[in-house]
Amino acid sequence: MKENILNKNGWDINNCPVRGVLQRFGDKWSILVLLILGEKEKLRFNELNKEIGSDISQKMLTVTLRTLEADGLVKRTVYPEVPPRVEYEITLLGKSLVPHIESLTKWAVENMAGIKKSREQYSV
Repeated sequence: MKENILNKNGWDINNCPVRGVLQRFGDKWSILVLLILGEKEKLRFNELNKEIGSDISQKMLTVTLRTLEADGLVKRTVYPEVPPRVEYEITLLGKSLVPHIESLTKWAVENMAGIKKSREQYSV
């Protein structure tokens, strides 16, 4: 069993909440899905796929949505119709995360040129 190692704030480094959160939605698509649902609030699967407007596969979008649903950031509703209608909407928890993602996005846009320059210099 791992020993609890506390950082200066008293958090257990082995069970860091930030790492646990970033690990779940720090993939290629989750942040984009959250931003889109944060703006649109509710979309059907194909509408969401179209909004992404990229080369995401249906399988990857399904996996991404299931992960976000498991974490309580997205809610999936199935309507008993023929054909079945499924809608995805951002939850209150998901909405509370969107401003932080937007801040990170702003920071990335403002600093990406410097990061790219640093990467180029590093690889020389």
